[in-house]
Amino acid sequence: MAITIAVVGLGKIAHDQHLPAIAASDDFTLVAAASPEGTAEGVPVFKDIDGLLASGIAFDAIAMCQPPQVRYITAAKAIRAGKHVLLEKPPGATLAEVEGLVRFADEHGTTLFAAWHSRYAPAVEPARAWLAGQQVVSAEMIWKEDVRRWHPGQQWIWQPGGLGVFDPGINGLSILTRIMPDFIHLADGEMEIPSNRAAPIAARMTLADTQGAKITAEFDWRQTGPQSWEISVTTTTGTLLLTRGGSALVIDGVAQPLPERSEYPAVYADFAQLIRTGKSDTDRSPLRLVADAFLRSRHIATAPFMD
Repeated sequence: MAITIAVVGLGKIAHDQHLPAIAASDDFTLVAAASPEGTAEGVPVFKDIDGLLASGIAFDAIAMCQPPQVRYITAAKAIRAGKHVLLEKPPGATLAEVEGLVRFADEHGTTLFAAWHSRYAPAVEPARAWLAGQQVVSAEMIWKEDVRRWHPGQQWIWQPGGLGVFDPGINGLSILTRIMPDFIHLADGEMEIPSNRAAPIAARMTLADTQGAKITAEFDWRQTGPQSWEISVTTTTGTLLLTRGGSALVIDGVAQPLPERSEYPAVYADFAQLIRTGKSDTDRSPLRLVADAFLRSRHIATAPFMD
């Protein structure tokens, strides 16, 4: 029997990814949505989660696709109502919010899923398997894109809790924390913050693993032309290059064959499996690195950014 689901937040990510993935899924049936603006074909749309929960429509799960700054309150209401919850990345505006939701879901016996969609790119698991047990010598991540292309007119990303360049950058960190064989932590960093914004437009991080290998990460939202989403890892036995946001993999100069895999359909397949087995998946390691960047990085004022 299909799991009935509602979507909260009908912005770009919901229309581009969540709604098509749900429509194509054998595991889920969309029955309702909630959003201050927007529509979802074939189902009623309520202005907020209060209206959705009071509607009397029966459903099992909710996908939270709204900006992270407002996600905690709505997710808590959903859990209190006994719903299983999928959290779009980042899972919250703060680590404490996510920790609170984890404990709340445990208390109410519902599934909570922090859905790091970039981990479902086809090259990620093959890269993780190749690196397993290896000694890393060094690694480099380059995550640069054009904010005007991917987030046109979106103001929430520049506000506290919106993460700025770490909104896409956390996708790279979610891959990095998945594939690296050892735990990694932030050693140093700096963030460039436009004088008229509260979040960074560029950042650099120096990380290290438990064996002392140096890992650098560079993020920039001012990239025009080709976009750069790459991770390279050098080990004592060879070199791995993951490109196109996890969609291509080269090992020692040889392109690797990859399985057919689409990120969001795979996300929803895992969500269904978690619900049916009564489990949760709430890894916070990518958000922890971003939070540490705000704690430990030097802040550099840069030119105002105008949309």
